[in-house]
Amino acid sequence: MDIEEIKASLTEADFQRRLQAIAALKAHDAEVAVPLLISKKRDPEFLVRSFVAMGLGKQLTAESFTALLEMMQFDRDTNVQSQAADSLSLFGQVAVPYLVTTFHQNKNWLVRLSILAAIAEMGCPDELLEVCVEAFDDQDATVQEAAVETLAFLQGTNQQQAALSHLVKLASSASVPMRIRVATTLKQFDDPEAKATLAQLRQDPDHQVVAAALEDLIS
Repeated sequence: MDIEEIKASLTEADFQRRLQAIAALKAHDAEVAVPLLISKKRDPEFLVRSFVAMGLGKQLTAESFTALLEMMQFDRDTNVQSQAADSLSLFGQVAVPYLVTTFHQNKNWLVRLSILAAIAEMGCPDELLEVCVEAFDDQDATVQEAAVETLAFLQGTNQQQAALSHLVKLASSASVPMRIRVATTLKQFDDPEAKATLAQLRQDPDHQVVAAALEDLIS
């Protein structure tokens, strides 16, 4: 699709045509693609806006960063906010403070899961521990459990001991799924305290927790 076709398709009433046009922009340079992508960041169709956020993440310019930041913070749909967070993470360290701030401000489970996963891959142990600790108090169990699993990324970093301290405390959680996640995560740590806590979980009253703690030994 050439640029004139793309421009025409972006004005079509059929959102599928607009989606096709946005997808076609990946073949064009940032100076052409970014302004057209930004022109559709308030499209009435959330799927179009999600495609815009995805496209902006492939065009690492100051303009695309600013647009993604606005979409992550202010878009009315959490799917779009989540995609904008994913795309912002592609900019590297410069995005980290914005992702952390949004994590503190945005309580939506999908946005928080996206930010947890993004920061885990960015080599920022201090910030990763910060969002994980907040996630432990989230109202959504999915976010809590994801934060436990994400602590595995702190193995071998300056926050390893802090991560282990949290895991040891969470090993006594009343939640069976939480104790399962703790058992699975502890196996990523080559540490006496981790091994001792795993030994404790192998005596857990719930057989699912015991199975999770024993899994590697059996295999």
